[in-house]
Amino acid sequence: MREIEKIGIVGSGTMGAGVAQLMIQNGYTTIMYDIDMETVGRAQSAIESRLDRFVEKKRISTVEVKTMKDHLKTTANLSDFHDCQLVIEASPENLDIKRAIFKRLEEVCSEKTILATNTSSLSITEISGQIQTPKRVAGFHFFNPAPVMPLVEVIHGLKTDAETVNTLVVFAQKIGKSPVVCKDTPGFIVNRVARPFYGEALKIMNEQVATVEQIDRIMKKAGNFKMGPFELQDLIGIDINFAVTKSVHSSFHGETRFRPHYVQERMVQAGSLGRKTKGGFFSYDT
Repeated sequence: MREIEKIGIVGSGTMGAGVAQLMIQNGYTTIMYDIDMETVGRAQSAIESRLDRFVEKKRISTVEVKTMKDHLKTTANLSDFHDCQLVIEASPENLDIKRAIFKRLEEVCSEKTILATNTSSLSITEISGQIQTPKRVAGFHFFNPAPVMPLVEVIHGLKTDAETVNTLVVFAQKIGKSPVVCKDTPGFIVNRVARPFYGEALKIMNEQVATVEQIDRIMKKAGNFKMGPFELQDLIGIDINFAVTKSVHSSFHGETRFRPHYVQERMVQAGSLGRKTKGGFFSYDT
């Protein structure tokens, strides 16, 4: 079992920043990377603002928040991950981008560093297929918002070794998560199950059977979901949700039940991506 003390996060978007926040809240020294210091700096400021709100709500003390902030470092150079025991990649859902990142991580990190990907649906085996040490690559899939949602999927690729999987399972438990181990199949568990949740809701809306508001209200009141399918798409990001649907559909060789919906495609083309653009299926002032 490998001891983890220092963690690298590749990507400072919604998920990357959320995972970084989770790590510093649990006392881990964390380095967050993005393509330039301005981008990663904005994410750092957003994390610090969220932590400050915890103080305002008297959930934690100013001393605790200062310690958390001190644990967070930022960089625009992947070489700074050279002494990390765990690196979690949270870049866009693009296979070529992820493969390039993992090839670079293999060059700069120790051979003992676990290289994990937060991909929602891409094959772990395919992501790690071009590096020399695929045994240390695994999926480590958090759900948004990462500091709050309890589930983490630990996915083993074809060549992932048992030590890597076991280390991630134990680590997930240490940071207060509930890990579930699964095979490297399209969509893994949650995103495979969730495709009809979004897909059927989009069909019902498009057929004018019910409005977005009605569908969400029914799913929350009658289905006991915390969020309806449209509110949840806005939170995740319609672009991310659409990319996952396309990936699962492609991986299942065009199986009809996973077919993407053109309404999502048009919204992505229009830049209406949900909360992060202040508008998706609903409008947001902040």
